[in-house]
This record gives sequence, C-alpha cells and structure tokens, in this order.
Amino acid sequence: MELSIIIPTHNRAQILDKCLQRLFSNNFPKNKFEVIVVDDASTDNTQEICTNWSSQENLTYLKQNKSGQGVARNKAIDLAKGEILIFIGDDIFVNKNFLNEHLQVHQQHPQKNYAVLGLILWDPEINISEIMKWSTNGSQLWGKFGGHQFAFEKLTHNKQANYNFFYTSNISLKKEIFKNNKFDPWFDGYGWEDIELGYRLTKDEDLKIIYNSQAIAYHHHEIDLEQFKQRMFQIGRATHLFHFKHPELKKLPNFKKRLIFKLISNKFSLILIQNINKIFQNKLNPIYFYCLSKHFYMKGLKQVPNKLKR
Repeated sequence: MELSIIIPTHNRAQILDKCLQRLFSNNFPKNKFEVIVVDDASTDNTQEICTNWSSQENLTYLKQNKSGQGVARNKAIDLAKGEILIFIGDDIFVNKNFLNEHLQVHQQHPQKNYAVLGLILWDPEINISEIMKWSTNGSQLWGKFGGHQFAFEKLTHNKQANYNFFYTSNISLKKEIFKNNKFDPWFDGYGWEDIELGYRLTKDEDLKIIYNSQAIAYHHHEIDLEQFKQRMFQIGRATHLFHFKHPELKKLPNFKKRLIFKLISNKFSLILIQNINKIFQNKLNPIYFYCLSKHFYMKGLKQVPNKLKR
C-alpha cells in the first residue's frame, strides 16, 4: 500500500460523502491507496455513509468517543498500511491528480523527514465572504493584516515551508516519521495542535516541508462572523497551551503587544475603524478584520485553560 488518506470527522455526513466521492474518483490506482475515516462521536448518518463506501472501496471506518481530531488522527496513524500518510479534512474536495501530486514529490524526496504541503483554495461552489477572503490572503495592504487561516501567497512552488505551514487540511508525511512524535491529545479545541506537531517534528526529526501548488484541494466550509469569532477565541485560549509547551517560541504576546492589541481592538476603536472603512468603500476591510480578529483573540487569551491552573 502506497498511500493512506486520513480523515477525522464529526457530524458532516453529506459533506464527507462528497469528500469521499472526489477521493475515489482520483486518477490513481485504487489498489494502491486506502482511506481511513475516524468518526469523533457523530450523531448523524456518518456511519451509514462510510459503511456504503467501505462496501465498494478500500475504506476503513472507526468510531470513537468524543476525543478530538488529534486523537482521531493518532488512531488512524496506527491503523494505516500506507508508507505515506495524507491528512485532509472531511470538508476537503481534492482535484483529480491530488494523490499523484503528493506521491511524485515524495518519490523525489524519499527521506523520511520530507513532507508535502498542497494548496488549499475555497470551494467556488460556496459563498466566499469578505472575511473568508481576508483569512486566506496575507498579502493585503502591504503584506500585513490578513492570512490568518492560510497564507499560501508567502510560499513558492517546490520550495520549503516552515512548521507554521503544517496545515492538516492538505499535507502528507511518511508514516515512519510518527514513530516518536504524534498529535498531542493534551490540546483541546481549535488552534495550535497541528502547528505544535510540525514544530516538534522540525526540532526532533529535521522535518522538511515541500510546497506543491499542484496538489490542489478545495475547502467546502463557509465561515460567518460567529464562526470567525469562535475560531479566534479558541486560538487565543490555546495560545496558553502552546506557550506552556514551547515558551522558547514566545507565541504568547508580551505586555507591549497586548497593549497594542487592546488599543486597536476595543469597542470604540472598532466602531471608528468600521466607519472610516465605510467612507473608503470597504477598501480598509483588511485592517478592520485584523482588529476584529484581535478583539476575539484577546477575549480568548483571558481564558487560561483549567489544566494550566492546577
């Protein structure tokens, strides 16, 4: 078995079904790859969808008690038969040559410490809001104030990316590299879990991430203001966990940064920036969204996880 595609999922049966359709219609021999779906306590018809696929294709379905994506991925790593593991999300729709593009780069770099990062674009079939555009474009306004979710414009095809680009929506690694390092289940909620593993693999295994812009995957997930708020809040909260494990990286903002974030993201500053933005016909959206993101981030930063209070 050459490839194992790992997908954690939770209550997205219909989207997962489309995800699997795209995978099994890839231009790649079906006897050379498997799909492992780990269901994190879904209450919809996820199991039925996976059972239907497993009767036709090489799919393994595993259900776990609510434990999070990290635990789900670790279980799949242990089950995987492929030499190369590809991680995607249940809302990721891959292109026809996706599997070949990942494999080809691994064949060029057969060492165990080489990984392949593919490109993630918004699915054109969904409504792509301004805040979604902002979150995946870090080149807005002098190369600042954007790209909080993905920042592919900072990368060059076939060149290296650092651990901050360890995006588990579209990345592949040799199974062998996980012998001593896996996803840390200590992280709970959204934020930092994948980057933290990327950092450990870089430090312990000299991980090299090669960016292949032709390994394209489409993210089928609309993000509204409430979801944006929750994401930034959780990132702020999880920053404490990351800092506790790796204080040398100084990811926790110091006093000066916190003061700046408070000044630009308080209620009155947001109202002022929003009104100025309207005058300029929303041309200052990147600045407004940046300040708004810091508003929610700072709220999350105030919530120190209980596990750190003990």
